[in-house]
Amino acid sequence: MDSLTYQGNEAPREAVGAALVVHPQFQTGVSTNMRSPEGRLAEAVGLALAIELDIKAAEVVLVKKRRPATLFGQGHVDRLAELVEEQEINVVIVDGHLSPVQQRNLEKAWNAKVIDRTGLILEIFGARARTHEGRLQVELASLTYQRSRLVRSWTHLERQRGGFGFLGGPGESQIEMDRRLIGDRITKLKRELVEVKRTRELHRGARKRVPYPVVALVGYTNAGKSTLFNRLTQSKVFAEDLLFATLDPTMRGVVLPTGKQIILSDTVGFISDLPTQLVAAFRATLEEVLEADVILHVRDRSHPDTEAQKADVELVLTELGLSEIVDRGLTEVWNKIDLMDEEGRADCARTMAEMPDRVLPASAVTGEGVDGILSALDEKLRKQRDVLALHVSPADGKRLAWLYQHGEVLEREDSDEDITLKVGLDPVNRARYEQIFSA
Repeated sequence: MDSLTYQGNEAPREAVGAALVVHPQFQTGVSTNMRSPEGRLAEAVGLALAIELDIKAAEVVLVKKRRPATLFGQGHVDRLAELVEEQEINVVIVDGHLSPVQQRNLEKAWNAKVIDRTGLILEIFGARARTHEGRLQVELASLTYQRSRLVRSWTHLERQRGGFGFLGGPGESQIEMDRRLIGDRITKLKRELVEVKRTRELHRGARKRVPYPVVALVGYTNAGKSTLFNRLTQSKVFAEDLLFATLDPTMRGVVLPTGKQIILSDTVGFISDLPTQLVAAFRATLEEVLEADVILHVRDRSHPDTEAQKADVELVLTELGLSEIVDRGLTEVWNKIDLMDEEGRADCARTMAEMPDRVLPASAVTGEGVDGILSALDEKLRKQRDVLALHVSPADGKRLAWLYQHGEVLEREDSDEDITLKVGLDPVNRARYEQIFSA
């Protein structure tokens, strides 16, 4: 059998184009990918559905040898061309990397628009970005991607010769002009993103002056981060059963059981083989993770590829410079336990017994385990605090009020001469206390 086929239209809303999804499974050596071909195909279908394509068919195509001209062998190209014509498909998604030449040749052979994995993810990001920063980042990533593919845009001019002699004719001249225009636009976008980054740093500095601890939610796309964020903050951030349902970072205040206030940050979801253009463009957004006091890794434990998704998230965090935190082990929220079978729940219970500080089972949809997450955050932040023994004059109301507002008073003993306190302060507030009340 040379292919594994998936049939059916699963578009959740009104679709905008008939599409075929193809995942090339290469047979060159031992694969290091932890996912099954079917799992990769299902994810590619999910990406296509995220931009409301009408999936007419999808299949895993076994590729014995990469062809420089078309990636696939001629037999597969001809067979898929018949399928494209029969199903009246106008968009073909290839779940892998295509060179500009391969993309052009496949479009000619199939008489349909061809998009590779990078192009598809860029399409999704372009459709979902809402904030000014998000749109800047998507445009920068798209232009960086397109700059290497300008040869496709002006093939009708390449056949024209003359005018410039050995310079190659108007075709090449047009390509060079476009490349310069894109280069100028990229330079401008990078300058604007520097300003956005500066503004974000100012906001971050303002939060430090408040200050409240920041807890960042990270995880694979569609793991349920935004739904959990809404449950914890009582917000209505857009959340849907879609890959990349939300892109722009969102922050909200949350009050923990002890009364301690924190800032919860919902970040963009990660995905395997995330285009390098997007990793670079969204680095400013992900810097919120670098500044977080606590990172919660939200995992979809009901997903068959949950271990592979975990590895992808940890790889991105390591690339961001958080290898030390990853090596120590992140606190994981095992989300969607309402979808687990009895065996999965039993495994969850065993892991919790072995690592009670590392695993927090929950269902963002039903609310099960959410109180446990808040209590665990309280405990984690408490462990990060310094406990100070202080003697405060009863007349020093300003100092007392400050300690109660910014710290956790663990013990208090009053006498006529002074008030003896044991106060828990996080490192930032301890430094502020010493600066304000150093005298």
